[in-house]
This record gives sequence, structure tokens and C-alpha cells, in this order.
Amino acid sequence: MDEQDIPIDIHGHKLLDWLVSRREVKRDWSTKTRIIREKINNAIQDMPEHPEITKLLSGTYINYFHCLKIVEILKETEKDTKNILGWYGSQRMKDWQEITRLYEKDSVYLAEAAHLLMRNVKYDIPDLKQQISKGTHIQEVSIFSLSSLSLSLFFFSFLFFLFFSFLFSFLFFSFFSFLFFNRAFKLFNINEFSKLTNYQIIFHLTFQIKQEILALLKELPGEFAEIAEKAKTLQGARQLYMDFLSFTLEEDCNCLPMLKYIMEHGNVTTYEWTYGEPPCQIEEPQIEIDLDDDQKEDAGEIDFGDVGGTIDFSTADIELAEDLTTGDIDWGNLGTEESQTIDWGVDVNDVATVDIVVEDSGVSGGVAKGTEALTLLYNPKTRAQLIDELYELEGFLKQRLIELESEESSFSINQFSSAPISVQDQSKEQLEVMVSHIRNVIDPLGTNKMQHLFLIYSSPKYVDRLAASLRSKLTVADKFVISQEGVRQRRLEAQQEQQKVHPKLALMIERSKELKVNIEEHISKRYKNRPVNLMALGLSMT
Repeated sequence: MDEQDIPIDIHGHKLLDWLVSRREVKRDWSTKTRIIREKINNAIQDMPEHPEITKLLSGTYINYFHCLKIVEILKETEKDTKNILGWYGSQRMKDWQEITRLYEKDSVYLAEAAHLLMRNVKYDIPDLKQQISKGTHIQEVSIFSLSSLSLSLFFFSFLFFLFFSFLFSFLFFSFFSFLFFNRAFKLFNINEFSKLTNYQIIFHLTFQIKQEILALLKELPGEFAEIAEKAKTLQGARQLYMDFLSFTLEEDCNCLPMLKYIMEHGNVTTYEWTYGEPPCQIEEPQIEIDLDDDQKEDAGEIDFGDVGGTIDFSTADIELAEDLTTGDIDWGNLGTEESQTIDWGVDVNDVATVDIVVEDSGVSGGVAKGTEALTLLYNPKTRAQLIDELYELEGFLKQRLIELESEESSFSINQFSSAPISVQDQSKEQLEVMVSHIRNVIDPLGTNKMQHLFLIYSSPKYVDRLAASLRSKLTVADKFVISQEGVRQRRLEAQQEQQKVHPKLALMIERSKELKVNIEEHISKRYKNRPVNLMALGLSMT
């Protein structure tokens, strides 16, 4: 093999050391490049308009090989300044020719090119690749975080749904319309808030929580009316119980009075149950709930109505106020000498007759106040009495069912042989139907929904706790949503950064490959055109 065919393999990271060790360049090359860089900076200030020059000067570090191209371009643009001896009179050409001569002296250009290539390979290109890798990692982590947050929000929403569905036994609509948002208030059928943006801060959404919770109490009258209607189906069961007691106690019994009254009159006021007649006026007790925190988002101003109007205190009130301010009491004409007589409205010669009106017994025309204004099912005391009577009736029927399911003994037959027909002819199926009717009345009164609605009505502190619980859960949900927005934003920024870095990396790799080829060619010329290979440079996008 000829010597010219033997390749010269140089490790790219040791290129500069290789050139110094073979005395191709001097160790003090860097001091000379400072002078050259100053001349290049000055020469750039005065350059002709040319697309190739603009391309060379943009986005890269100007080296010796760029200067050679600039000189070739100037030969075309400055050819008019050439004299008969072939010398250029243009200062631009003189500056760049001087720069190339300084580069070629002591092979400074080769040392600088090797240093520039090594810097690109060791630092600049890996740094850009690391930025791209970091952006890719951020996007992958963001996708995982979004999945985790979405899953967490889903489970939180599901638990929130279970909490309030267990609390009120509601089948809330549109719960999963926006995966717990458009918003959690839809769970309470609060339509006003569904018009708001999903990601608004929670305290801009909760300024009427208590009012909406109190609005749930509007369902109670309908529930009570339905329960009172179902109670009418217990007429047969109550009659059976009454006949049984009359037979066993051998006396007439008027059992289960509350159940009987509700069956006959419905869910009337406690006043009517107590006095046997409806009131002429009902003053229902007001629910004292502090709604100040519900209005914390308002401007804090009090609406006094029409500010420009005047307050009418009526003439009588004004006159009374004037009398009070004088401090004098009008005793009539007590100071006169005339005798004062009392006008009884009748002539002394006439016989005064007094008509006495005897009203009916009771408190006809009374006003129901306080607990007497509550309906029987709303009043805790009467409601508890009704529930006790229902359980008493249910216990009796279940006991009769056990007796019927057991084998009939001669004692049982003899015991009820003289009982009324209604007691003897009851079958197991009939008793089971009666028990089911009782459960239809008892179960609605014992549901979680009903119990918590009772608590809302009777306990202001419970309303406060419920509103606070709702606010805290929605705050946690908002944190999930805000976190999702932050992750999406970081992912978008990483994508945008990658889009900026990719062109820079591609340009730097392209210029580094050109620099590698130029260095290999110039080294090859110094060694009889032997092939030169700069290895381990890693000039690829990956």
C-alpha cells in the first residue's frame, strides 16, 4: 500500500493537541487571534449588500474559511477598483485580504478552526441537545402529570359525589358534564353558577352557598304531603291492631292517635292537632342563619331603597312625638269649675242592656306561633310520636306474622276462637302487605336526605359546617384544576422552546460539518493528500 493511501485518523476532541504536537500550529495562536478578531469586527462594519455575505455573517462564528468566501465575493463586487497591475483599490478588499494573510501566518486559521470545532462538539451542540431532551422530558412528565391530576380529580369528584349523594340521597344531574365541573354547584342544582367559567377561583363562585342550601327546604312540604298520603293506606293495619287490643284487653281502645289524625286530616299544623281546629293565621318561625359570609363578594353597601325618597312617619306619630317632647300631660278640663261627668253612651233614663256573646269552646280565631305553627311532620315532637306509633304497629304485625308462620297449636286456636273476624281471618300475605305499607311511610322519614334537611332547618351551625365543607372540597378541586392549567402551560412552553432550539441545532451541526471538511482538506494537503478522518465528533441530531 502506498503511503498516500494510508489514512490519518484523528480523534475530534484531541485535534488541537494533535496539531500542536506535530508543530502544525504554535501554542501562542490564541494571542494572534485576538488581533484578527478586532480587524474582522471593524471590516464587518463596511460590507456591500450581497445575499451570500448576509448568509455568511448570520447565525455563526466567522472563521478563516468564511473570510476566503468573502474575498471571492468582493472580487466580483469590487472589480471596478482593480488597477492595471491587478491590485484592488477598494479598502474593503484590502481589509479582508489582510485578515486572510494574518490567518495564514503560522497556520493560525487551522488552530482557530480546530478550537471552534472542538467547542461545538464538546459544549454547544450537547447543550442544545440537552435543551431539546429537557423539553421532551418536561412534555412527557406533563402528560403523566395531567393523567395523574385528571385521575385524582376524577376520584375526588367521585368521592365528593358520594358524600353529597349519601348526605341528601339526590341523583344530581350533569355531575360528569365537565368531570365535576361545570361546577360542583350543579350537584345542588344551583343553575346560576353553571354559567360561569370552569376555572374561576372558588371564592368567586360560592357567595350564595347557604342561600342555595336553605332553598333545599322547599322540597319538604312535597315530601310530607306524599308521606301523609301514604299513611292513608294504613287504615286496615290500624283497625286490625285496634280490634286485637280491644279483644285482648276486653275494652274499647283508641290506639295510635297521631297516625289516625294524619290519616284523617293530613299533615296539618300542630295548632290544629292540639286545639282541634285550624288557626286563622300562621306565623311560622324564621330560620336564623348568618348569611354574612355568603355576601363577602358583594360591595358591602346596604341597599336603602330609593335614596331620594322621604320617610313617612304618618301625622299621628309626629303629633305624638311633639306631645312627648313638651313634657306636659293633657288631663282635659280638670282645672275648670264645671262638674265633669262620664259619658256612658246611654241615657240615664234608659235601661242599659248588655248583650253577652258566648263564643264556641276552644281558641277559635287564634294565631299559630312557634312550634304550633309547624306541621305535624315538621314538628320534631309530633314527628317522633308518629314514628313511635308506626314502629309499634309494625312490631305488632311482625309478631302476628311469626305466629302465623309457626305451626298452629290447639292453644292458639282456642285462644282466638272468640276473637273478631278481622283478627281471625288475616292471612300471612295480607300482613306482609300491611308491613310493606308501613315501611313506605317509615323509610322516607329516616333517609339521610330527610335527616339532614331536618338538621338544616333546626341547626344554623350545621348549615355553617355544611357550607364550609362544600367550600373546602371545591377549593381542593380548584387546586387540581389550577395545577392542570400550570402543567399544560409548562408543556406548551417546552414545545415552543423546542421549536426554537431545533433550527439552531441543525444550523450548528451543518456549519460544524463544513468546518470538519475544511480542516480535513487542509491537513490532507500538508501530508501529501493523504485521507484525513476526524472521528468521534457526534455531528448528528440525536
